[in-house]
Amino acid sequence: MKKLIILLSLIPAIGSLTVMNRLEPYILGLPFIVFWSASWLIITSICLYISCILQEKQEENK
Repeated sequence: MKKLIILLSLIPAIGSLTVMNRLEPYILGLPFIVFWSASWLIITSICLYISCILQEKQEENK
């Protein structure tokens, strides 16, 4: 099961580099692949922050 999850997480990364590696579609003045990477960086940071807050609340309740 763990190998399947790792494989599924690699497919979008490889696909994004091969399929979406184009200069034409611009979003906010950035090529799509740069925008995609930057947006996932921000989304990941927000998710980690939320999980940190939830973990602190859970530790306070113990």
